[in-house]
Amino acid sequence: MNPPGIRGRLRSAAVLAPLSLLALTACGSGGTGGTTTAGARAPSAPAGDPVASVREVSSVAALLPADVRRSGTLRVGSSIGFPPGAYYPNGPDKAPAGQDIDIADAVAKVLGVKLQRQDASFETILPALGSGKYDFGTGNFGVTAERLKTIDFVTYINDGQGFAVRKGDTGLKKVTDLTQLCGLTIGTGAGTTFERTLTAQKGVCAKAGRKPYDVKVYSENAATLTALQQGRIDVIMSTINGLRHQASQTASRTTFLGEYHRLDVGFAFKKGSPLTKAFRAAVDELIEDGTYARILEKWGTSASAIETSRINPPEHP
Repeated sequence: MNPPGIRGRLRSAAVLAPLSLLALTACGSGGTGGTTTAGARAPSAPAGDPVASVREVSSVAALLPADVRRSGTLRVGSSIGFPPGAYYPNGPDKAPAGQDIDIADAVAKVLGVKLQRQDASFETILPALGSGKYDFGTGNFGVTAERLKTIDFVTYINDGQGFAVRKGDTGLKKVTDLTQLCGLTIGTGAGTTFERTLTAQKGVCAKAGRKPYDVKVYSENAATLTALQQGRIDVIMSTINGLRHQASQTASRTTFLGEYHRLDVGFAFKKGSPLTKAFRAAVDELIEDGTYARILEKWGTSASAIETSRINPPEHP
């Protein structure tokens, strides 16, 4: 039996006009393209620029390989999805904003390098690191045991997996066990830890003698929220910070169901990259001088702060 209020309410197209750029298919984190729903407008970026005062720290910059110091640039594959991580507050032809953007920019300033940011869909960034297309990647990439086999990470925040439903759906209050989702349709993003978790655990419903849940995968962020508001999916699985931020926006009409599984999130590098020590030292410098705390405060993610950066920490159990 499905929880009351979850099924059977298709919304009219008129409901979708005010939806903001908060549709989520982030990748466990991470996100895909920042497409807005028709008639929607992305939220403005919060005031203040905590990155403006950051300066190069020579002892940290010295940890970079000599060729990087000579060129003075790093190529970053950047997945621009939704606030508070990374999004386009003024349209895709303008500069992106968000927590991930600020932290990457601040790290670059500590290292004394410029970033050549190349927008890319989430699922393409990690494979491209091995080919040398990018020096590192950003996109709220969660550190998992599977990814650690081929990718190096330098952590900068702790986020993870959560769920959300349409506001007014009273059947689910908090998801602590995937059997609570049996018989429902869950929307999430392609190539994400969310998709992998849901696929790997799909047998839990059969073991409980219940109808399995269905998983629908979306390649664009706006499509997920649209599907939720139209009743084509019942639940969204995405990042804790993204879903919490979305629920705080009146236009999204969603309710955050709480944290399901925490994950460290980090900059991604090809395995064996010589850049990781410099990036870890740069993040720690930002934590020590207070810039890190000011960035997280700006974006409302202070609860996800880490005390120190780590290279390749084990996945949270």
